[in-house]
Amino acid sequence: MLKVENLTLIRGERKVLKGIDLSIGKREIHALLGINGVGKSSLAYCLMGLSGYKPSKGRIYFEDRDITNLPLSRRAKLGITLAWQEPTRFEGLTVKEYLSLSKRNKENSLDEILDKVALKPRLYLNREMNQNLSGGERKRIELASVFAMMPKFAILDEPDSGIDMLSLKRIMDFILSLKKKGASVLLITHREEVVEISDTASLMCEGEIIRSGDPKLVRDYFKTHCAKTCFEKGG
Repeated sequence: MLKVENLTLIRGERKVLKGIDLSIGKREIHALLGINGVGKSSLAYCLMGLSGYKPSKGRIYFEDRDITNLPLSRRAKLGITLAWQEPTRFEGLTVKEYLSLSKRNKENSLDEILDKVALKPRLYLNREMNQNLSGGERKRIELASVFAMMPKFAILDEPDSGIDMLSLKRIMDFILSLKKKGASVLLITHREEVVEISDTASLMCEGEIIRSGDPKLVRDYFKTHCAKTCFEKGG
């Protein structure tokens, strides 16, 4: 589904990504684990084609097509979407309107979609997407919009951030439901417990993927090696 070869990103004088190799198959949840500041979000922005994140070197392939130089809009039309770590606010737009804008999911109603991210439709559909919503609420609404879009490939940048422990299980079930619907998922996280739902995991430290494979082994290595090393070096 998605393949990255020797992806390198230099911003200013800093080498943010250092020759990333990554492969994600169809209907695969691939967890990208690492502490904050190691380049996980930068990789997500490169894959989505955001301005300012054009790779300095390397290639990105989606369904065997080279998309390295495609703009964000073209990648979105191919079925790639990104759920931001910090969702944006939309003054004057209700949750119902926001979810309806790009809804392609014909099987589930907006009520069902909100329920998947542990939000009660009667309390949220008519609320505005503004500062009156907490960060966790906006995060869950953005995840609901991903399910409404039904992309081929979803990049979820720390979907667990700002989520309380009681809702975390629902969010993990939501990610599994994306896979069930046919999507592949790049699941970016720094929480070890979230990795357990993935099919494959990769560990990132200081702009490099240092280990990939079985999620349990990658998680255990993170706990015993990489987390300590990254913190000692300042992330």
